[in-house]
Formats: sequence, C-alpha cells, structure tokens
Amino acid sequence: MNFFIIGIDDNREQFFTPEVRQVIQSHAVFSGGARHYEIVKSYLPGKHVWIPITVPLSDVFLQYRIHEAVVIFASGDPLFYGFANTVLREMPEAKVKVFPFFHSLQLLAHRLLMPYHDMHIVSLTGRPWDKLDEALIRGYEKIGVLTDNKEHTPATIAARMLEYGYGNYTISVGELLGNEEKEKVSDWRLEEVIGKIFAYPNNLILRRTYVRPRQFGIPESDFHLLDGRARMITKMPIRLLSLSMLDLHDRHVFWDIGFCTGSVSVEAKLQFPHLRIVAFEQRTEGEQLMHDNARKFGTPGIETVIGDFAQIDTTPYPSPDAVFIGGHGGKMDEIIEKISELLVDDGVIVFNSVSEESRRLFLNAITKYNLQLRQTIRIQTDDFNSIDVMKATK
Repeated sequence: MNFFIIGIDDNREQFFTPEVRQVIQSHAVFSGGARHYEIVKSYLPGKHVWIPITVPLSDVFLQYRIHEAVVIFASGDPLFYGFANTVLREMPEAKVKVFPFFHSLQLLAHRLLMPYHDMHIVSLTGRPWDKLDEALIRGYEKIGVLTDNKEHTPATIAARMLEYGYGNYTISVGELLGNEEKEKVSDWRLEEVIGKIFAYPNNLILRRTYVRPRQFGIPESDFHLLDGRARMITKMPIRLLSLSMLDLHDRHVFWDIGFCTGSVSVEAKLQFPHLRIVAFEQRTEGEQLMHDNARKFGTPGIETVIGDFAQIDTTPYPSPDAVFIGGHGGKMDEIIEKISELLVDDGVIVFNSVSEESRRLFLNAITKYNLQLRQTIRIQTDDFNSIDVMKATK
C-alpha cells in the first residue's frame, strides 16, 4: 500500500509544487482532519473519496487498508509530532512518501525573526505535563510548546509556570499561523496570559529572561517542616548519598515511600527532572508539605499518595525501577514484600537505617523476598546518630 502525506498550513490558498499537484490529480482517495478538508477540497478531483481522521484511529486504518493508495493531508511537517509517525507505526509495511511544510513552531519563529536552532521543543498536545516540567527545571533558554485546546492552553501553561516559580520567561503566542486573514502573533508577560483565550490552533515560544537558581543539595532548614521538627527530614548529606546510590540517571520511575516533608522527592526531581516520581506518605499533613515544598523549589509533577503504603492500591501507578524507603512504620516486611513484586528487574531500593533494629528488619526482609544487598555506607552528620545507607537490588 502507498501513502502520500502532504503537509499544509492554515492558508486557504495553498501553494503546491508540480509534483504535489500531480499526486493530488492522479489519486482518488484522500484523508485528513475536518479543518484540512475545508482547506484542500477545492484542489481535489471532482470524484474523490474522503476518509476523515477521527478517533478511534483503528477504524480509520481499516478504511485505509481497502485501498491501494491514500493521499493524506496533515499540518506542517507530518513527521514533526505528526500523522506520518502514526502511519509508520500502524502500517510499517506500507510505502510512505512525505511532502513536508514548515511546522507551526518554525512558522512562529519566522514571524518573530528568532533563530530557532537552539530551541528545545515540547509537545503538550494530548500529552501530560512531564516534558514541559523537565524543560523548565533544566532551564532551557528557548522552549517551543505545542498546545491543545483542552488542558494545555497558553493560559493554563502560564498559570502552572507561575505556580512553581518559573516567572523567568516571556511568552510569544502564534494563533492560526499560515491563515493570511486570521493569523496573529503576540508577546506577553506570563501574568498577562492568565485567563486569556486564544484562537486555536495556537502554539507558543517561551524565552528566558534570567537564569533561575537550581540548587544542588538543599539545606534542611530551607524546607517547610513537619511541625517545625528538623529531625523529621532526611539531612542534606544523607539525602545526596541516598540519591547517588539509587543511580537515578538511568532510571525512569522513582517511588519515595514515607516522604514526610518531601525533601528526597524534591531533590530527586531537581537533579533528575526526567523522572516520574510517585511519593507515598501515611500522615495526611504530608500532602500539604509536599505541595508547599514542590512549589518553593520549582519541582512540578511529583505525584503524592496519602495512606498506609502496605494497604494502598498501586495499580494506577507505573512499576518503579528505583525506590527510597524513608519510613516503614513497623511494617518493613509488608513494604518489602510489596516492593519486591512491583520492582522491575535490576531495580534498586535504598533504605536509611537509624538503628540496629531497623537495620535487622531491612536485612531480614530483603533476604526473605530474594533481594540482594549491594552496598552499605555508614554516615554521621553533626551530633546525630550514625546512619547506615543500604542499597539492595532485584
């Protein structure tokens, strides 16, 4: 089967090369979104079949398969977060030829006369916040963002950035780019975008105005504490040692069990912003503490779960490849049993033992559930008792 995928913009008067015109005139089956059909229908042969691209896509591909060739119209560059990727994934045996146009972020950069070779690109179109959160924490100078018209609009993006302290960007919004009559490009401060409605489709480019400090090793006194008790937080040297032993550079999903103030999760997200972090805490006060500390240090995206970890239904969350146990509440055996079933192969667990009793409980549990102790480092800070930082793997 043959696919010809043609990139277009929002202009009602399209310019097609002779090769593209020949492809259109020599075929009878076409496809695209409703907006694409409105733009190109005057260019199609009088007798043609149009297959709308709607969900579920499985039905669309069933219709494709009964034809020898389909010409598809897509926005911009079909290989840039576009429908060509879907075709290649769903029908790898098909022959595909792509005729790209400028994608929307290129068009916006052109309108702004902004060099974009160093722009970091994020798509939020039907996707979670993860990649934007990571880009903000890393502090890229220019961030191009593909929006949607539901959860990830310019207004909601600006609100999230300000909530987590990323007011160090300005925002340029492109509306209906390529539509000569309705196209609009505008520049704003983030505060000005809150609650504002922009015509869709739109996209935006964030430009950094100054570098936001990104701490490495946050002093415990800087955190919001549980009832002001400094002893209820993992001390900074021990926190950094624990994160080092977790080897988080090559991990993807990190569970923080017994997070209390959230210091380990916050530090992990700052240093390893690609991580998906799920943090569990039995005390209800923990939810507000994590909320406050995540916003103070600019770490959006940490998921908090309140309740007894041994009893919590963890099926909604991805299996971890790294786990930190900050507290066990006398249920070490139940916790390790549950982790041993969910932890991916070669996954790692780190536990900070503050007493000989907790050390014994951890060693007995990992032995019982066929985990291997890999490393133990004893460390003491100030006048506190020494702590054994213990690492086990599956």
